[in-house]
Amino acid sequence: MNAARTGRADSAARARLIADTAIDLLASRGLRGLTHRAVDEAAGLPQGSTSNHARTRAALLTAAVRRLAEREGQVLGPARLPGPGAGPRELAEAVATALHRSLTTQRPLLLARYELALEATRRPELREIYDTAGATFREPLVGMLRAAGSPAPERHAMALVAWCDGVLFSCSAGQYHAVTPTVAELGASLTELLGGMLPARRGGKSDGGAG
Repeated sequence: MNAARTGRADSAARARLIADTAIDLLASRGLRGLTHRAVDEAAGLPQGSTSNHARTRAALLTAAVRRLAEREGQVLGPARLPGPGAGPRELAEAVATALHRSLTTQRPLLLARYELALEATRRPELREIYDTAGATFREPLVGMLRAAGSPAPERHAMALVAWCDGVLFSCSAGQYHAVTPTVAELGASLTELLGGMLPARRGGKSDGGAG
């Protein structure tokens, strides 16, 4: 019994190592640099270990996307967002902090995401994982915007997510790739953006709320 549990734990740890190494290789070498042999070498595993876990390239990419979604959820997921009663300032601060973390300490995840996002346009199985992961962030955001008084929470969520995606791309691979905005700068821009979406707050509550 204990041996079986230990074996499963070792297998799960190796699967995470393989997926994490695949993500690192995608960030540093791109899709062309991601091979089973390269993962074995970078992870310090015996040759053939990655093939035993993910026999095909499609399986290796799927493992990488699933792990990427899990790790990005820890940076940008619902747990990082304030509660439903939060106003524009609180939401702006939370999102600004997450964006800054993505552009600095979690930058390899961001670069790997762009490599995999393009591949997902050609692989429906990857697209499905991406869409599911995106919904775990988007749906709570829609709920927060609705609670804050947004008259069009679905549309405003799309605009907010698109703005965030634009900043992340521009400041990592686009025209501002050498610029990393501060949390305060990101927060100021987000506050301005949200200010155009949400009603002014009076007495700590939005105009759309009670009292």
